[in-house]
Amino acid sequence: MLNNLLARYSPQSGSFDEMLDAAKVPRAHWRTILDSLAGETPEIMAKRLEMVQRQVRENGVTYNVYNDAKGIQRPWDLNFLPFILPEHEWAEIEAGVIQRATLLNKILTDVYGAQNILKEGLLPSTLIHGHGGFLRPCHGKKHLDNVALHFYAIDLARAPSGRWWVVADRTQAPSGAGYALENRSVMARTYPDLLRDLKVRHLSDFFSTMLDSLTQWGRQCAAQSGAPLRASEPPLIVLLTPGPFNETYFEQSYLARHLGVPLVEGNDLTVRNGIVWFKSLSGLQRVHVIMRRVDDDFCDPLELKADSALGVAGLTLAARLGNVLIANSLGSSLLESGALLGFLPKLCERLLGQQLTIPSVATWWCGEPAALATVMEKFDQLVIKPSFPQLRQYPVFGQDLKAPEREQLIKSIRRSPHNYVAQELVKLSQAPVWQPGNHGSLSSCSVGLRVYACATPDGYVVMPGGLTRAATGTDTRIITMQRGGGSKDTWVLSGTHNDAPGSTLRRTVTRDELVRDDTHLSSRMAENLFWFGRHADRCDNTTRLLRTSLNFLSNVAPSERGSEWKAIKSICVWYDLIDNPDKPPAATQSQTQTAGKPASQMQSQVPGAALSENQLDALIETTLLKAVVMPDVPGVARQLQQLNQVANQLSERFSIDNWRVLNQMVPDSAEASLNQSDAMAILDSVTTELMTLTGFTLDGMTRDLGWNFLSLGRRLERLQFQSIALQRAMKMNANGNLNWLLELSDSIVTYRARYRAKPEWLPALDLLLLDESNPRSILFQIDGIRKSLKKITKAYGACGEEKFELLRTELLLLDEDADLYCGNEKLIDLLARVWTASANISEQISLQFFSYTGKQLNRKPAKWSI
Repeated sequence: MLNNLLARYSPQSGSFDEMLDAAKVPRAHWRTILDSLAGETPEIMAKRLEMVQRQVRENGVTYNVYNDAKGIQRPWDLNFLPFILPEHEWAEIEAGVIQRATLLNKILTDVYGAQNILKEGLLPSTLIHGHGGFLRPCHGKKHLDNVALHFYAIDLARAPSGRWWVVADRTQAPSGAGYALENRSVMARTYPDLLRDLKVRHLSDFFSTMLDSLTQWGRQCAAQSGAPLRASEPPLIVLLTPGPFNETYFEQSYLARHLGVPLVEGNDLTVRNGIVWFKSLSGLQRVHVIMRRVDDDFCDPLELKADSALGVAGLTLAARLGNVLIANSLGSSLLESGALLGFLPKLCERLLGQQLTIPSVATWWCGEPAALATVMEKFDQLVIKPSFPQLRQYPVFGQDLKAPEREQLIKSIRRSPHNYVAQELVKLSQAPVWQPGNHGSLSSCSVGLRVYACATPDGYVVMPGGLTRAATGTDTRIITMQRGGGSKDTWVLSGTHNDAPGSTLRRTVTRDELVRDDTHLSSRMAENLFWFGRHADRCDNTTRLLRTSLNFLSNVAPSERGSEWKAIKSICVWYDLIDNPDKPPAATQSQTQTAGKPASQMQSQVPGAALSENQLDALIETTLLKAVVMPDVPGVARQLQQLNQVANQLSERFSIDNWRVLNQMVPDSAEASLNQSDAMAILDSVTTELMTLTGFTLDGMTRDLGWNFLSLGRRLERLQFQSIALQRAMKMNANGNLNWLLELSDSIVTYRARYRAKPEWLPALDLLLLDESNPRSILFQIDGIRKSLKKITKAYGACGEEKFELLRTELLLLDEDADLYCGNEKLIDLLARVWTASANISEQISLQFFSYTGKQLNRKPAKWSI
């Protein structure tokens, strides 16, 4: 069986093979997993792959590739075969990473401090002062415990000899650690027994160590600024993100959720008197530590990049004063220049008194005459890169250039040699992957390893594993996720399960410091929760309306339709699902649309004009079917897209279970060619998933102030929908069929259980208006809104709940009116005022809590008159 598995496995010649030795025999650390896979059929392997892909999809793991055909939410590519490293080999890598992180930290603190290495000539000053990443406003800044590089990543590649080489250092805002943790989470479900039997080292303790270290420095930062924290009071740590359009936004929100820190954007923070504050609804809260994912020069529009909309004005000043710890320190992108690699061996001997353990790939900075001569001699075997990020140039392979391009580049290098650096091309090692259609055997791909280290007060700690990146495209010389690369889980084997302890700090919370509410709720987060609630209920309302409309259209013959069909159509018109079929077009519009067209086409342009009943039904049905699957028209697909967009702003607030449901609801773009049966199946599925999502909201979310904003949004949306539906229904004939209205309001089962008779107006309106136990009734929504508003008022001040008290009183007076029937003008007027009150309170909530400026904007909802 093992022979079958390896039958089509053919690693590239001249590359190191991670799985097989020179004799094509599996290496010792690979034998266990290969023996396990050898007993599995291709069908089982395909199921494993499908399970991994499904988990990635359901967990919402994405890597946003700009201009990618798969869209901005591109699924993360995880191969279900791991990358395995034996214990002794990992020990060498770990020691080398710790040494390199320590060295780079010393270089960073010196360059922004005494600059001794420049004075001694160990590093050309051109590489520092000519680098766009050298931030002069940060020079002279002091660092707690002399640590400026709090989080570090290193890209490694294995040469054909088997030796590891450093390809690049990631020192600004290293990405990928969260993806590595998610990869392990998925693989733990795929190979739980193998992970245990092979004694693969855990990853989670690394993140605990990172958080504990930042917590300790946050305390020091607070004490240094004259506002020390109590022994059990934690410092406020936030993760600063560029926003949901960043390619690694999933990872940022994932880490924020895992670490339990607020995910913030630049607008969520403000600097006052040199101190960074978090703008929460309960007031300004002091920020002690910022884990940033925003590039250096975008962090502060005041001192660094004036047109940045991602940073916080005054952040550089706050960091200089020592009032906030920024990890990594501003200006750390300086160390990512490939031009520095050639100088690291001597710097390591000078600063650490040691030989550099893991060498960098051979690198020549063309600013040195001898290096320039070597580059010209080996030009076709090298990769040419810019020395400085401000040059905005892509790496170029010398061997790929045609004669004119080659000569042009050589001229550019000779003209400005200090702007270029050249690196030797390392032939990447090969690792196994399993892909469908390979006849049940393995194939090979090029891989590289990214390893992570975090600083602690006692030195650097390395994540026991990392992110293995795999080349999936045609060009395997460079691995990058932006070019569609894939990933593998990295397994570091150990002889014991006893990993290093994950926590180095003692944390004790006293009874006086217990927290029972959301103390870090920002205006942006509250607004997103509010609109998530609205969009979730709007999806449900739209789905039920489409299902009711299509059912009525297909099951009731035109001759048997009463005024109820007119009521249903009017609700669809209100929500823009169909055009008004009873309204004749304006003359100018008709002339514009029909000019120069034959009569047959002119008829189809005007839905209510000169169309038979059957033609009109067909037109409405086609429009409703489009509303089910096409996101470019009002309907379910568009609402689900909007719901998902808002949910992406709340990634760190939702559990994995929540996300599984959300990601299952994301519709695939499709043409409206499906039939009614297919459409009803889609609507039934969406309704079920929305009910599951509602269950998570009602049963799984803590009833804090954030939940109250979400609940308020849901109640307001449902109140508006029920008000419109009841108004339109009350314009029906007195003997109209009410089954559709009860179905639309999800109350038909309750009605039949209570009355066991054909629906009548009095009991139906009582159920949909006044029944406090019916979660679809008007009174139920008003009570829910009042309850949420009272909690928000208690925390933040009055927000206009008095109007709903009056409306509730008016509704209860209806309970004494035995004359509840269709056409009741008093009730129709009350429903209109209920709708207007809900629109008003929505606007007031937005102005009072979601406006960063606090200015009272003069704006109105799109529809005020109903």
